[in-house]
Amino acid sequence: MVKDKRVSEPDLEQAAALNVQLALGYIERQQLGVAQEKLEKAVEQDPDNIDAYTTMAYMKRIINEFDAAEDYYLKALDIESNDPNIHNNYGGLLCQMGRYEDALKEIKLAYEDPFYETRYLAYANAGTCMLDLGEYKQAEKMLRKALRDHPRYAGALLSMAEVGVKSEQFLMARAYIQRYHAVASTSAESLWLQVQAEKALGAEKHYRKYARQLLQQYPDSDEAGKLEEMARNERIRE
Repeated sequence: MVKDKRVSEPDLEQAAALNVQLALGYIERQQLGVAQEKLEKAVEQDPDNIDAYTTMAYMKRIINEFDAAEDYYLKALDIESNDPNIHNNYGGLLCQMGRYEDALKEIKLAYEDPFYETRYLAYANAGTCMLDLGEYKQAEKMLRKALRDHPRYAGALLSMAEVGVKSEQFLMARAYIQRYHAVASTSAESLWLQVQAEKALGAEKHYRKYARQLLQQYPDSDEAGKLEEMARNERIRE
């Protein structure tokens, strides 16, 4: 009896999908070299595996290899040009690269897609990009759309706090950073935003509390350096 060769052949698509999942685990453990090997194998096994390209792009963004990340996003879009998730993530990359006009066009393709189930991610992405541009009113508008759809989305809450600080709406900044800390762990960035808001509002006790927390938990962060510079400038003015 002759066996059907198709039955005994490995399922390359399934193997590629497995390698992508393994790569994600390695990325989470910061074993990026092994992750890259798994992703390259996935592409070899299934050249049409979109997840392999987008995961590779994600990894390249982590290590600030933005040009390489862009190449992988474009390869993914060559396979599926209407995928809103790819457009949104590619737009986020372009914003990181300072290509704001192109970034917002890509992100718009995502949030205008009526079938995109997580449009709040695109609204938040657009808002954060507009924040980087200094367009605070437009940023606030997009971030509020994100929070309307997902009120506990930490990324949008943090960006709204930053809008508050940068546009000198310090009560708003305090409210949103408190909401952020209710759903996410503190970070150097979140504590620095709270320090700035509390100081501007004249809440000396709270300002000092969060300043100490920032210096104790994240002593080597850029935000700790900014806090120390602020303190030095205050002593000079005294």
